[in-house]
Amino acid sequence: MEFTAKQIAEFVEGRVEGDEQTTVSTFAKIEEGARGALSFLSNPKYLHYIYQTQSSIVLINEDVQLEKPVQPTLIRVKNAYESVARLLQLYESMKPRKTGIDPLAFISPKATVGGNVYVGAFAYVADGAVIGDGTQIFPHAYIGEQVQVGTQCTIFPNVTIYQGCRLGNGVTIHAGTVIGADGFGFAPNQEGYEKIPQIGIVIIEDNVEIGANTCIDRSTMGQTVIHKGVKLDNLIQVAHNCEIGENTVMSAQAGLAGSTKVGAWCMVGGQAGFAGHIHIADKTFIGAQSGIIKDTKGNGETLLGSPGMDPKVFFKAKAIYSKLPDMYRQLAALQKEVEALKAVIS
Repeated sequence: MEFTAKQIAEFVEGRVEGDEQTTVSTFAKIEEGARGALSFLSNPKYLHYIYQTQSSIVLINEDVQLEKPVQPTLIRVKNAYESVARLLQLYESMKPRKTGIDPLAFISPKATVGGNVYVGAFAYVADGAVIGDGTQIFPHAYIGEQVQVGTQCTIFPNVTIYQGCRLGNGVTIHAGTVIGADGFGFAPNQEGYEKIPQIGIVIIEDNVEIGANTCIDRSTMGQTVIHKGVKLDNLIQVAHNCEIGENTVMSAQAGLAGSTKVGAWCMVGGQAGFAGHIHIADKTFIGAQSGIIKDTKGNGETLLGSPGMDPKVFFKAKAIYSKLPDMYRQLAALQKEVEALKAVIS
């Protein structure tokens, strides 16, 4: 399907510079542009590509100043990154959604399945499960007993959702993710470790997206909760009884120990780790590979390093760390001088 620059500008509330009738039918990165493609420019590091790109249309911020003419038609907008995100969402929504039950799928006669649902080959829907209207369950997914899945959800291949867990509407879970496995609960005794039964569930609210091979454990008692709008990357571990607040985002390989509470609108970098039973305040920003071992102070705080600290302190400490070998040699030399002086005095 083709769209003109004029149509796109109207959708993103932008201003066309060039031919309004230029058409595009696909997307491309600005450095890999081709005729008939739409690209965007939001990072100044890529500005030089606009003079050589072959893309037909480029979304660009209103305040960008160009040094010379360019070939593509430009659409100037307040925020090119947000605008291209809106266009990609529109493009994705226009793709036909799968419907129908594959004859190789198994759906328990005791399950409830809504309208316009897709269940792929070798998917399994257990007793008492409820699947909402318009939901897509791809091949080899497992929906356990009494699981509730809302409307317009997408469950990709090999996702496993254990018994009793509940998903809201518009939830997307990518391949290989496990929802509701037992939390890591063991009590030491004289013979080793005795397993503590994990009898709670996982609740995932509306419009959450969970990346591939992420694990969210069921609670010991009560609920592990992922609130609405949360976006989790691939390979994240959320332990039992954790809670992640609305619209928080986490990058890959972050890990939360049991009963950690993360507030709303937080941003967490890759490989960050959280000790158990701590509370992270709303709008906390946590850098990659940070280690958070205690409650955070309040809204807007940024933490780097392990244990997490103020960025100014972190960078000062890093500057000193790189000098430690020289400082050690200087200290050793001073020790020798001191010992020599002691020998002379004695």
